[in-house]
Amino acid sequence: MSIKIQRMIKHSERLDRITEYYFSKKLREVRSLIDQGQDIINLGIGSPDLKPPRSSLENLTIALNDKNANKYQSYNGIEKFRTEISNFYQSYFNVQLNPKNEILPLIGSKEGIFHISMSFLEKNDKVLVPNPGYPTYSSISNLLGNEIIYYDLTEKNNWLPNIEELNNLDLSDVKIMWINYPHMPTGSNATISFFEELINFAKTNNILLINDNPYSFILNDNPISLMNVNGAMEVCIELNSLSKSFNMAGWRLGFAVGNKSFISNILKVKSNIDSGMFYPLQIGAISALNQSKDWFTSLNNIYSERRILVWDLADKLGCTYSKNTSGMFVWAKISQDINSIDYIDNLLTKYGIFVAPGSIFGSNGEGYIRISLCSSKKNIIKAIERL
Repeated sequence: MSIKIQRMIKHSERLDRITEYYFSKKLREVRSLIDQGQDIINLGIGSPDLKPPRSSLENLTIALNDKNANKYQSYNGIEKFRTEISNFYQSYFNVQLNPKNEILPLIGSKEGIFHISMSFLEKNDKVLVPNPGYPTYSSISNLLGNEIIYYDLTEKNNWLPNIEELNNLDLSDVKIMWINYPHMPTGSNATISFFEELINFAKTNNILLINDNPYSFILNDNPISLMNVNGAMEVCIELNSLSKSFNMAGWRLGFAVGNKSFISNILKVKSNIDSGMFYPLQIGAISALNQSKDWFTSLNNIYSERRILVWDLADKLGCTYSKNTSGMFVWAKISQDINSIDYIDNLLTKYGIFVAPGSIFGSNGEGYIRISLCSSKKNIIKAIERL
C-alpha cells in the first residue's frame, strides 16, 4: 500500500520580498501586554483619539435608513461626495477640480498607493521612494516586483529631496516618484517654490510625481497642495484623506486628484478590486468637508497643547527635535548610542511607554524616534512622570 505524501501549498514568491507591517506586529505585542494587566501608554501610532465632527456622525446615522444605503455604490463615489471634495480644494487650496473626472474617492488613501502603482508601473519600471518615508511606498513596489531607488532626506536639508542629487541618478527607467508633504515621519514642510522645482524635475524626466498629503491641516499655518503649481495636472497626482484632518481613520475615507486620464486609469484598477464605498460613510464625509475653519482651529488648539507636553517628554528623554514642524508627531533625535528598535523596546519594557522607532521608516530614520500626539494630555503627563 503506497502512502500519498501531501505537498505543502507554497506561498507566492512576492511575499518573500516583504514582511508584515511593523505596526501590525508591534501592536499585537502592545495589546498582549495590556491584556496581561500592564498599563501601556501608546504614543506610537497616528490614529486620532478625538471624535469626528458631530454632524458627520449624525448624518451617517440618518443615512443608514436611506433606501439605497445597503446597495452597491458607484465605483467612483457618489456625485455629492466628489463635488464636496472639489469645493474643499477650491476653498482651502484655490485648486479647481472637475468633480466628474478629476477626483476619485478611495477606501483610504493607502488603497490609492496600491491602485496607482498597479495602474502605471510596468515590470521593469523603477520607483523613487523617500528615505525616511511611509513604508507602504516600498512594500507595494516590492510586491509588484519593481526596483526601488531610495532618495535621501536628511535633517541638514530639512528633510527635503536634494534636486541636484536626484539629477545625478540614472533616471532612465524611473516611472513614479513618491513625496509626502507635510512629511511623515519628520513633520517637515515643503513650499510652493520647492514644489515647482520638483514638478520641473518630473516633467524633464517624464516621471509621475505623487504627493501623499494627509497632514496639511494639522499644526500647519499654511496648508498647500502640489496641485497649486501651474502644470501640476500634467505630471502629478495627489492623495488626500479625512483620517487625520477629521479624526476618521477607521472610516477609511481617502481620495486621489489628478487629470482625467490619470483618474480614469486608476479607476480601471479600482473597479476590478472593490465594489464602491458604503453610502452612509460618504454622507458623513460630505458633512466633514463642510466644516468651517473653526473646526481646524479647535483641533489644532488641542494638538498644540499636546505637542508642548510631548516636547517636555522628549526633553526628559534627552532627545533633540525641531519645533518648526507640522503633522501629528514629534520627530526626536536620540542622544544615546543605541539603535532605535532597542531604544523603544527598552522604553516599553522599563516604563510602559510605546513610541515608534525611526528605523522602520528607512535607514535615514535610524537614531530617531517618532512620538504621536494622538493621546490625551493626561496620558502624556503620565508618561513624563514615569521617566
